[in-house]
Amino acid sequence: MVAGVGQKNNTLVNPLASQAMEKFKYEVANELGIQIPQSGYYGEMTTRDTGALGGHMVRKMIEAYENSLAGQ
Repeated sequence: MVAGVGQKNNTLVNPLASQAMEKFKYEVANELGIQIPQSGYYGEMTTRDTGALGGHMVRKMIEAYENSLAGQ
């Protein structure tokens, strides 16, 4: 099934992590110099900026996980 326009299909495994993920998104955007719209509507942002934001978040999460594995 394909998600329609305006439907959010990416849910968190742990709903309690929602606030932390929002904070993380803003931290990464700040590092990259990307301004996230306060309205929550991303339609005004370029695909390049949203892709960079998501990609950088994933890289940082993988790095944190690898570091946690190396520390065991």
